[in-house]
Amino acid sequence: MAGLSNALQELRAERTKAQSQVEKLDQAISMIESLNGRTSHKATRPVRVISAASRRKMAKAQKERWARARNGTQPAKETKTVASAPAKRVMSSAARKKIAAFQRARWAKLKGGKKAA
Repeated sequence: MAGLSNALQELRAERTKAQSQVEKLDQAISMIESLNGRTSHKATRPVRVISAASRRKMAKAQKERWARARNGTQPAKETKTVASAPAKRVMSSAARKKIAAFQRARWAKLKGGKKAA
């Protein structure tokens, strides 16, 4: 029994030594994080849960703010759709042909003039 109590005392001594080392490491980590501008994970606030309806209201309000910023101080028109895509630009066929011819000439130049445009 004396051997078991000695082993138990040694284990407890090792545990307290390990705990003190862990505490020193935690202090060093928190010091480095504070120098870096970050706080410890323990000090962070819990995540705020926001309902889907509230998120929609916040998104709508933000869109209105951006619309006012783009158009001066005019209030944004109320829209029924959540997200509307901007209108697509249409290119004339003549413009497409000019761009295609330019690209063909460019590629021909890059490939060593094998094809002439």
